Amino acid sequence: MKSNIYIVTGHYGSGKTEFSVNYALSLKKTCEKVFLVDLDIVNPYFRSNDARALLEDAGICVIAPAYAGTNVDIPVLPPEIMRIFEEEDAKIILDVGGDDDGAIALGRYKKYFDESGYELYLVVNTRRPLTSNADEIIQMKEDIEIASRLTVTGLISDTNIAEETTSFIVAEGYEILEDVSRKTGLPIKFVCATEKAAEHLSPEISQKLFPIKCRISKI
Repeated sequence: MKSNIYIVTGHYGSGKTEFSVNYALSLKKTCEKVFLVDLDIVNPYFRSNDARALLEDAGICVIAPAYAGTNVDIPVLPPEIMRIFEEEDAKIILDVGGDDDGAIALGRYKKYFDESGYELYLVVNTRRPLTSNADEIIQMKEDIEIASRLTVTGLISDTNIAEETTSFIVAEGYEILEDVSRKTGLPIKFVCATEKAAEHLSPEISQKLFPIKCRISKI
């Protein structure tokens, strides 16, 4: 059985790292072997490696660049990444650096992703610059696909303004992403929200709800 690989991309501040960490913990509930690969070679802040202790305590293997979590900012990919293509019956999440700059790191592994199969999720926060409307989001999607040489397979709605997020803001972001879905044919896989922000969501949105707990930053 091939490994199940989930690649998580998005613009800076989209919430992709919070999603990656929460998703890894969620997958661990039903899968014995879960890996989280920190491939963010662009932004030294708010990265998956910051939650290493939490993840490893939960039995999740974290693979990160040697300099992750230090003051040294060198874009070096971990050689251990090749291990994920050899694992059997594992769930693997790759947290990739922001937008197309970070996605470039994926291109060198295209052959292995194609052979193993993958899901490439685009996390969108419509309250962030350059992803506030359908046209901007679609442009970012296309830029990431060109840079990574991979194909986006699903959308994740993660619209928030930190602790000020309300159900209305979550629903507003979902509506914009619905427009992207109609224009691209891509499904909305999840709608991320904290317990507080999810209190008054519609049944339609609640069906896709992915509960988020703040593991890296306060959202």
